[in-house]
Order: sequence, then C-alpha cells, then structure tokens
Amino acid sequence: MLINGKCHCGNMAFSLTWEPDPENIPARVCSCSFCVKHGGVWTSSPGGALVVRVNDAALVSRYAFGTRTAEFHVCARCGAVPVVTSLIDGHLYAVVNVNTFEAVDGSLLRRVPASFEGEGDGPRLERRKRNWIAQVEYISQ
Repeated sequence: MLINGKCHCGNMAFSLTWEPDPENIPARVCSCSFCVKHGGVWTSSPGGALVVRVNDAALVSRYAFGTRTAEFHVCARCGAVPVVTSLIDGHLYAVVNVNTFEAVDGSLLRRVPASFEGEGDGPRLERRKRNWIAQVEYISQ
C-alpha cells in the first residue's frame, strides 16, 4: 500500500510504502506534551520504505526535546509535524503522523495510547530500531 502525506501547506510531503498491505494501521497517540500540543499520532511500518520530500528546507524547523534522540520536523509555514526522525548508529529511522495522511480510509487506523515516560535512552533506541521505518530517504532542496 502506498500512503501519501504532507504538511498543510505542502512544503513537506512523504510517500510510505507499507508492505504487505495492512489490515489496519497502528496509530500511537503519544501523551508527551509536544505531541499533545501538535496532534502527534504516529505510525510506522518497519518493513516499509519512506521518502520525504522538502521543497524549501529553510521552512523546516527541527525540534528535539527531552532525551534529544529524535527530531520533530515542523513546517515553519503551516506548523504541521508530518515526520519524526532518529539517527541511531549512523542510520536514519522515522515515524509519520497519521494526521497528515492524504486519502487514507480512517477506518484502517487503530488508535492506541502511547507513553514513553521514564524509558531510558538504550531501550528507547532499541525500540525504535525494531519498530520505526528503517528505509528512509530524505530529499531536501
């Protein structure tokens, strides 16, 4: 299944190839203060492939907080956060925000609460290596 998404103004867009086609899409509703304030509901397909395209890199702000092990890619024009990346051992991993999907049937989404409060850096990075998208191409102009 090919899932396309973008920020509100279209400066940041992505294509996620989800293999095999999902019966449902897990949507993790993060309870951290940043995600609550920005509508962060994250998903990933560990066996999938993600291509992120940025039209104007000057309009993308990268925000890291807490453990500083992930970067939230915030569109400075419209404020949407379509993708989060984490560089682990020289390899880029990512999750995408289901609230930025285009033309995906909402009945596929299985929203579940998620809290990573108190998780140490080691277990956090290992979880990301297992669960986040491992094939990421980030194209910025």
